Amino acid sequence: MSKGARVTRAAQKERTRQTLLAVSRRLFAAKGYAAVGLAEIVRESGVTKGALYHHFEGKTALFLAVLEQVQREVADRVVAAAEAADTPWDRLKAGCAAFVEASADPEVRRIMLIDGPAVLGWSEWRAIDAATSAAHLAEALSEVLASGAIPAQPVAPLTRLLSGAMNEAALWLAESTGPDDLKDTLAALSHLLDGLRHHEPA
Repeated sequence: MSKGARVTRAAQKERTRQTLLAVSRRLFAAKGYAAVGLAEIVRESGVTKGALYHHFEGKTALFLAVLEQVQREVADRVVAAAEAADTPWDRLKAGCAAFVEASADPEVRRIMLIDGPAVLGWSEWRAIDAATSAAHLAEALSEVLASGAIPAQPVAPLTRLLSGAMNEAALWLAESTGPDDLKDTLAALSHLLDGLRHHEPA
């Protein structure tokens, strides 16, 4: 096989993989993991089951790849928002707000916050979260602590407390219908974070 043929074949394989991911993501987001079958995925993707199994061991492996893709996208949004701010404190607040906004999207909520723990199990889902969103939050909190903006304290429990609060807010927002719910949630998050800061005695 020539080099050009190998490159073309590799490109075709990657296109098939990306198609499977895109179709699966759309179906998982719309229907939920349990309601989507492999037959529907391959039909919508225009490939055979053999092609699917060439890339993924099964539906769970395919879902894991979709979840990791979603997690990376959310993490990228958080990092971009944080890096646009000037101080450690502002980077923390901007990153937290970006996480809530991104996670409140119904597609992200379904895949990342609802089906993720249910399909993979709490431990595996936590490991993925720890490597992405929680890792960025812990890094931001460590930077803020080093700057002296908040009282010295262990980073790990504070990371989990804030992460849990933001995940719960995102779950609620994805189901809410109030026109001001996102704005009000972001304002409440800002007040919550401000409560961590040093306050001079009156």
